[in-house]
Amino acid sequence: MEIRFILAVVLIIVIIASVCILLYGHRGAGGMLADKRFDELVSGIPKGLQVETSAISPDGWFKKEYTCDGPDKTPKVVVKGVPDGAKAIAVIMYDPDAPIGTFIHWLAVAPAKGGEITFPTSSMVEGKNDFRRIGYGGPCPPRGHGPHRYYILALALDKDPKLSRGFTLDALLQQAKGHMISWGYTMGRYQRG
Repeated sequence: MEIRFILAVVLIIVIIASVCILLYGHRGAGGMLADKRFDELVSGIPKGLQVETSAISPDGWFKKEYTCDGPDKTPKVVVKGVPDGAKAIAVIMYDPDAPIGTFIHWLAVAPAKGGEITFPTSSMVEGKNDFRRIGYGGPCPPRGHGPHRYYILALALDKDPKLSRGFTLDALLQQAKGHMISWGYTMGRYQRG
């Protein structure tokens, strides 16, 4: 009787662990950028851009006003260290911890002018996020899902990708491949109760 009980407990633990791996196994996948596509994209490219935003507090958490729990304001993102030869800067904000896999929150591209650029800018073109809207959609993880990471990745390109409003991530990645000369990122977390 005691052995059957122990076997039943072990079986329940194995089932629970398997379900957790299926549901949350994507967390932590990838290297520095937590998504294989982005890690491969920047592989071998110098990391020279500094990405800053006041939307992320000093303790590393997104401020509520830039999330779906607030007014969902588009954050100011400052990209510094733009190299000579850069024709455009692309910004990709994404959540690698989403239950369905990496979730895109913002796509934007603007001409590079000088060593620094601040998004949003009047000259930028925005793509379609995974909320199926053009522009920014802030952090909005499922309630009770724990903290999610939100990466803001900036890419310096040596050519203008000539993307139209509503462009997709795939279109941007195709245009960026082979034309990146520098990159950088920042990351903040957000959690809903």
